[in-house]
Amino acid sequence: MLDSVKDAVRKTSIHVCIVNCGGCNGCDIEVVALLSPRYDLEQYGIYVHNNPREADVLLLTGAVTEQWKDNLKRVYDKAPEPKIVVAIGNCPQSGDVFNQEGGHVNAPASDFIPVDVAISGCPPRPNEILEAILSVGPQAIANRGREKR
Repeated sequence: MLDSVKDAVRKTSIHVCIVNCGGCNGCDIEVVALLSPRYDLEQYGIYVHNNPREADVLLLTGAVTEQWKDNLKRVYDKAPEPKIVVAIGNCPQSGDVFNQEGGHVNAPASDFIPVDVAISGCPPRPNEILEAILSVGPQAIANRGREKR
């Protein structure tokens, strides 16, 4: 019974999981701003989960630190098909200010997992993050339907 209700809700909604791989948390704050009444992420049918096993889209923030090199792939593998990754900010793309000589940052994140959409900025605005999620969300829903057939 519960599984059928869960499947019915998931047919029209997008579930995201925030994965912070090390950084200043600036992008995380912008993602959390999406939950505020100003942006109201849930009005678009987008829900935030802490469990990658329940996510359609992984929101990747922060530079990939040494500790996250192996863990990032592990988290990615736990996400159900289709796996969609949105890299938020400059850090997952280049390491930005953390990518210094002798540093322990492994950028870009696309060296470890496939990235579908990358949003530049330090940090990007909440509306840019929302637009990116909405650009890949229908693809996630459509591909999810094909996976079960």
